[in-house]
Amino acid sequence: MKVGIVYPQPEIKGDVQAVTTLAQAVEARGFDHLLVYDHVLGVEHAGRAEPLSGPYSETDPFMDPLAMFAYLAGVTERIQLMSGVLILPQRQTPLVARQAADIDLLSNERLILGVGLGWNYVECEALGFDFKTRGVRCTEQIELLKQFWTGDVISYEGRFEQADRVRVTPAPRRSIPIWIGGFAPQAIERAGRLADGFIAAGPPEAAISVMQGVDAARDAAGRADQPFGHTFVTLMSFSEDDAIDAARKWQDAGGTHVSICTMGMGHGESVDAHLDFIARVADRLEVEAP
Repeated sequence: MKVGIVYPQPEIKGDVQAVTTLAQAVEARGFDHLLVYDHVLGVEHAGRAEPLSGPYSETDPFMDPLAMFAYLAGVTERIQLMSGVLILPQRQTPLVARQAADIDLLSNERLILGVGLGWNYVECEALGFDFKTRGVRCTEQIELLKQFWTGDVISYEGRFEQADRVRVTPAPRRSIPIWIGGFAPQAIERAGRLADGFIAAGPPEAAISVMQGVDAARDAAGRADQPFGHTFVTLMSFSEDDAIDAARKWQDAGGTHVSICTMGMGHGESVDAHLDFIARVADRLEVEAP
């Protein structure tokens, strides 16, 4: 099983120096990937007629994953760069295709584009997209991204996405892997039918059940024999022992990747505290430095 680290941007409060420090330390210690969360806007929760369900507000800082990856492509050499997840339906698909292609070229094919629907309707609508139709639009976007990355002149006609004899050039040298994150049955089905991997979270037992559902959806779509990745984000683990235990349960269940979250354990804004935790995890999970 490949082991990666979740970049703890809400806790380190937008510390731009930490981007280099943490990414290079994670790579040097032998981890496989760095997973980065996504929010374009912080949103105030109070006084909403429709309450917001997610944990982040206007006080939580986030950097754009694709902008961060473009920078990290130049200051790292080996580590995979995984968005976990890029909220795809609130972005223009051709622009994502272009940005992802450039990152994959600049990083020597190290991008894993994790995508999902998001939970923040205020953020989505501020960016000009209908939150209620995001599932259908995401399906079309994934189909269109894969066509863009062939490098061919393509046309596409969907309910939300249209393209008339256009091309992404230079194209990436491969079809960039798209992993889907989510919890809903629709996300599980979409991943089984369209994706190259799945990003699960929550208690490990629930995540394992979701993994089994994704594999069943892959089988139903006739894709069971195709390469596929499963990562589990340990965001519900609030101690080192809990994170290690969850990672081992995931491995035993057949997970291919685990993404260790350092947040929620009292490290706060201290980059050194996060780094110390990362080093202990590496030792306990026998991550070997290159």
